[in-house]
Amino acid sequence: MSEIDIRTLDTVEAIHEAAGVLDRVWGEHGTMPANILRALEHAGNYVVGLYDGDRMIGASAAFFGPPAERSMHSHITGIVPGYQGRGLGRQLKNHQREWALERGVGRITWTFDPLVGRNAHFNLAVLGARVTDYLVNQYGEMADAVNRGDESDRLMVSWALAEPPAPTPTDAGISAVVSVSDDIEALRSSDPAVAAEWRRRVRDELQGHLASGRRIGGFDRRGYLIVG
Repeated sequence: MSEIDIRTLDTVEAIHEAAGVLDRVWGEHGTMPANILRALEHAGNYVVGLYDGDRMIGASAAFFGPPAERSMHSHITGIVPGYQGRGLGRQLKNHQREWALERGVGRITWTFDPLVGRNAHFNLAVLGARVTDYLVNQYGEMADAVNRGDESDRLMVSWALAEPPAPTPTDAGISAVVSVSDDIEALRSSDPAVAAEWRRRVRDELQGHLASGRRIGGFDRRGYLIVG
């Protein structure tokens, strides 16, 4: 694979191309409308494309949070099929981190589905972001091919850019583990009722742990979130 370049999207043509890329990733028209991307970029926010040569193969958008918090919220990132699982997520986060630090931002927040193990591993074990909240049905019903038929529960995480990664609890510090489905995205299509059972169980367990003051601090590739 040739080297992937990350570029700011500052033309209408590039913005519309990015909107099309995100539609392709999520299988739904209007995933992130071009006019919203354009407005975010024009207001000085983070709107970039990932390029393999002249071909855009991914896009990402983030926007600034309250001024006093010196934060930025990463709302959406998508990589087209064929380029996923090649380390581009880490490349993009490093780019996002440098971009944010240059603008006085100290932390980046985002959300992810706790049932998707690969995202949990990347966000918690690789980046060392900290879980700050469990958000129940955060976006309401979603019609895209990835999320259709499920409630949009999310974990909110915060990534402190100038601090060491949050450590995964050691064996002695693990108080519980919460199993997740091997492939929740496939299960939503093949057996929605079972997928809904997974959602309710994981929601109840994680909310209970957070209410007790415990920390969701990592993910084990055998298929469970680690609670310390």
